[in-house]
Amino acid sequence: MTLTRPAALLFDLDGCLLDTEPLYTRATQEVLDEYGKKFEWSLKSQLMGRDLLEGARLLVRQLELPLGPEEYLARCEPRLLELFRSCEPRAGAEDFVRWVGGRFPLAIATSSERFLYELKVAHHPWVELFSAVVCGDHPDVRALKPSPDIFLTAAAALGVAPERCLVFEDAPSGVMAARAAGMQVVALPDPRIGHERVGQAQLIVESWAEARQRLSVLLG
Repeated sequence: MTLTRPAALLFDLDGCLLDTEPLYTRATQEVLDEYGKKFEWSLKSQLMGRDLLEGARLLVRQLELPLGPEEYLARCEPRLLELFRSCEPRAGAEDFVRWVGGRFPLAIATSSERFLYELKVAHHPWVELFSAVVCGDHPDVRALKPSPDIFLTAAAALGVAPERCLVFEDAPSGVMAARAAGMQVVALPDPRIGHERVGQAQLIVESWAEARQRLSVLLG
């Protein structure tokens, strides 16, 4: 599939711009240690890109935990909030955003609730380059990824037609959401995610450095 020059760029946050996925893994495993359970990659990969409550429901069901999803989150969230205060960018993400920021309107489209988003980006002033931020609790977002609502809302916030947007995503559910919105997608998946799971993307790369190199003509 061939990419065409977009009018706007949309970015996922967790695992894409910010390297938060290891933090989710650490906090989750700390809770699961109480029950002698392991947070295996096969389950982790299903939770990526989903909101916390939906992910908690899936985790509790799959691991047959003796507690409800709300109770699980009540145990996990304090640790997450602590970890999020020191989250770092994914390697090359800030440089890429600064590279494109002067040429395209940019938006973040994340399933995270707004207060979590603010916590994660608190010490990352480069996020000021984004003209719009749409979070999972935005009133126009009725369903989260893999539904297209977040990306459609972000495109509307920028005043750009969906088909003229290019999305950057790391999670299969996010790639599905962007394609359902009628947008082009570049996938930057975790190396453990098979390319077939993000196969709807027009381009799959291993890093932000590769993304810049592969997109230098298109976005330059």
